[in-house]
Amino acid sequence: MQPEAVVFDIGNVLIEWQPERFYDSVIGPDRRKAMFEAVDLHAMNDHVDMGEHFTDTIYATAEAYPAWREEIRMWHDRWIELAQPEIPHSIRLLRALRNKGLPVFALTNFGIQSFDYAATHYPFLREFDRHYISGHLKLIKPDPKIYEIVETDSGVAPGALLFTDDRADNIAMARDRGWQAHLFDGPRGWADRLIAAGLLTETEAA
Repeated sequence: MQPEAVVFDIGNVLIEWQPERFYDSVIGPDRRKAMFEAVDLHAMNDHVDMGEHFTDTIYATAEAYPAWREEIRMWHDRWIELAQPEIPHSIRLLRALRNKGLPVFALTNFGIQSFDYAATHYPFLREFDRHYISGHLKLIKPDPKIYEIVETDSGVAPGALLFTDDRADNIAMARDRGWQAHLFDGPRGWADRLIAAGLLTETEAA
């Protein structure tokens, strides 16, 4: 079945999301490893992605771990440096699909305030036809309910949705629901998948 809509994850698909890389550059790999062993920062971020307040959640975690207070606050205060750079080829693919009139959705684990902040730096985040943001939905991938919301809200049959995400568990759940799916490992492979699906030409996917 030819896809009727394309669904993009955002982190590591349209914007690089590598917190460990940021901390390595700021405090060094050894100190970063010690901090990540002492504090489950990704679990903290999951709370933000589930709709808890961006500032309050991170600052409360910082206060709970005073030995790492300054470093934890960087997750908030220097957040845009954790979420960079943008991935230009992926953005071109997003726009090429929209230029052809194909509906393009975002399905992303992202906080409410952090998404709004990111959009001030990356205006293309507002270019989707529909946004399914975990913070607003109070669900994160790979919970099957968030995929069901996309299906019901968009009215597109599962088999007519083509989804890309950089996490294998998120892709596995999409496939379990009958979606077409592509594990993102770089924009060139995603471009090739869109060409193979008959959605873009080689020139349009360049």
